[in-house]
Amino acid sequence: MRSWVGLGALALTLLIAAPVQAAPIALQVFKAIDAQTIRCPEKVMVNEQSQPYREGGYTIDGSASLTQLTDRLTVAAVDDFSVTWVGTLKPAYRQCKATARMVKNGNEAYADHSYLRLRFTGGKVYLILDMTGMRDANDFTTVILRKGVRNGNAFWSWGGTD
Repeated sequence: MRSWVGLGALALTLLIAAPVQAAPIALQVFKAIDAQTIRCPEKVMVNEQSQPYREGGYTIDGSASLTQLTDRLTVAAVDDFSVTWVGTLKPAYRQCKATARMVKNGNEAYADHSYLRLRFTGGKVYLILDMTGMRDANDFTTVILRKGVRNGNAFWSWGGTD
């Protein structure tokens, strides 16, 4: 019996100490009805991962490398509930007119509110992280904790209470 308790404690310790894996998030691109023949990417991948659990709340870190679409991203707009990054599209996609939403999170289909979105318009791509309509376990709006650009890639953290 003692060995089972020891193994259970060891398993729990390993589970708590295990590194959190990044989950790829697929955003499917939907062309505008008047842009059906224009070249656009089919999907765009970004990553998010949970920080280790801390009592009272949770934090999700994310990043997007959009180097296949643009050479440089900048933060274009920030308010209390959202952040928008913008970059000039590379020539191959410069005419793209489309939007994108989350359709897969890790290996799971994603049909909930898409808090990450893309817009392709006017030769630019806009990555939008928007907490509008997002809520945590206590019915508070989730909050954007960090946002910026590092090495040409968008990064963010958002979280809530538990």
